[in-house]
Amino acid sequence: MGEGHKKGLNAELVWEDLENCCKGEAMCRVCQGKGCTIGFAKQCIKDYQREPKREVPGGVKHVPTMDFKVYDECGLETAIAHILKECKDCKEDHSENCIINVIRNCYEVGLLGEAHPYEGSALQYLMFLKADFPDKAAHIAELYMN
Repeated sequence: MGEGHKKGLNAELVWEDLENCCKGEAMCRVCQGKGCTIGFAKQCIKDYQREPKREVPGGVKHVPTMDFKVYDECGLETAIAHILKECKDCKEDHSENCIINVIRNCYEVGLLGEAHPYEGSALQYLMFLKADFPDKAAHIAELYMN
């Protein structure tokens, strides 16, 4: 696996989704930066824009899982659908620290309360989500298909 992302990542779309999900200093008073799931994802995408690399070193371990802010569900569902479209369905080449996986994990913590397994296939992932979160999974799948 090379350092560069196989087909590129639409960093602008990811950034827009992150901005839509971010509560901003008006709600949080002081930005927590990497201490917030969205702030951590924003830092990852900024780093990617500076130097496009497929992997975020130690990325999954650094996702702030204790961020209990209440985010807009629709915004996070849209962001998950978009990030799934960015995924290249790598299957056996899937890496936990792939930037796409790390950012999706951040969205999951905000929407579902924890990160969920991903085996390198968007379809498998949506089926897994459907078992535990049928309404959210249906909305994400609808957005993903459009």
